[in-house]
Amino acid sequence: MKQPLMGTAKFALFTAALCCAASVALAQSAQDFVNKVAISDLFEIQSSQLAQAKNADADTKPFAEKMVSDHQKTSSELKALVESGKVKATLPMSLDAEHQKMLDDLKAKNGNEFDRSYDQIQLKAHQDAVALFEAYSKTGDNPELKSWAATTLPHLKEHLSMAQKLK
Repeated sequence: MKQPLMGTAKFALFTAALCCAASVALAQSAQDFVNKVAISDLFEIQSSQLAQAKNADADTKPFAEKMVSDHQKTSSELKALVESGKVKATLPMSLDAEHQKMLDDLKAKNGNEFDRSYDQIQLKAHQDAVALFEAYSKTGDNPELKSWAATTLPHLKEHLSMAQKLK
């Protein structure tokens, strides 16, 4: 015997699942984005300064120099957006536990082991950053921040391309 409500219940569950998925994709607040970007920039700067101090290999060292310079620039731009009041958010001033652990792990390595770890972390970090900036530039909740994300995205894609070539 067919139960007429079963079809309706399945449809309701399906609709609820779609709504949840859509809201997760669209629900990135300015504060969430600012947190992720600021911590990512801090990590890029600190890990790349570490690469410079540890005399990284021939392809890693110039990459690290560019990461310090470029991520200091994006940090300044983000800070200016927040301080101007165009973006209502608070900037984190230190790494979160996850990024601090990655930095501590890098500090304990030297030579080829350091270079390999740094290169792998940079590749993953820039894959994540490109995805983050693409998403926010499309669905973010702050027009100024969306515009900045879209403007910054080509530079992050360039960083990703460079990270993919590290050996």
